[in-house]
Amino acid sequence: MTGYQSLFVERLSEHDLRVLTGLGDISSTDDLRARLSSSPASLESYLSQPRLFEVVFGTSEPGMISGLTPLLAFSALVYQAKRDLRTVSYVPEWVGAGERLPVFDVASLREFIDDTTRRFLIIELLNSFTRVASGTMWVRTPRGYRRRRFSELDPVHLAEMVESLPVAQRAGGYRRLGDVALFLTGVFPDHTARHPVSAVGRDRLARSIGARGDGFGAEYLRFLEQLGSAWYERAATTPHLPAQVRQPLEEMAQGFTPARRFLNYLADRYLNRVDTGLMNPVG
Repeated sequence: MTGYQSLFVERLSEHDLRVLTGLGDISSTDDLRARLSSSPASLESYLSQPRLFEVVFGTSEPGMISGLTPLLAFSALVYQAKRDLRTVSYVPEWVGAGERLPVFDVASLREFIDDTTRRFLIIELLNSFTRVASGTMWVRTPRGYRRRRFSELDPVHLAEMVESLPVAQRAGGYRRLGDVALFLTGVFPDHTARHPVSAVGRDRLARSIGARGDGFGAEYLRFLEQLGSAWYERAATTPHLPAQVRQPLEEMAQGFTPARRFLNYLADRYLNRVDTGLMNPVG
């Protein structure tokens, strides 16, 4: 896990470090960066403090949020949601667009997010969608090559782009497809369920994992959940992939459902609510 923590530390801004410095026993950002660089595992002692969430989202200082990197802001949210799960006996479970039912299986969510690797993967996932890639690409059709616009939040076009890559380069594409499926089903499940792709789009997505579109249930969100796990698995089984890259992909392939459920909880509690949403989640 040290590799993830080292990369995390390298991406912290000076403002991030000032916030973290106020949580510990170090008086300067230079000393804190030196400590985190020499001992990346010590980062956990800062991110896990309840005070971080209070400082970031409970502050009355208007410059606090604007000066932070999204990476640290999402860390504060993920760790706060992790703390929440220690004390709740049930979580609202997504059962349909705009519908939630209480489910008492909190233990599986605690087990998922208590793992340090999975926790950092969720933080990185959220951070990665603060900017969404879009543009145009050339695709081969029966009538020759055509120029087509794409957004990485459109899984159909993204899957087409991945399939056009050389086999040796598809691991990153399959991982991003898994990320997109997890983001759509985890953070925006209601919107995703209300805007399913067409039958043709389902077939194209299913073909990306060697399946048929009619081999899944009718519900689009559950369909994406199955695809997301399979996309992570395809990325993980790419030949000659280093173990340090394969292991987190396997984690997400096997843990897609609890990851989705954890994100549903975090999004409902902190991101998507008007009264306690991201801009004012303490209440």
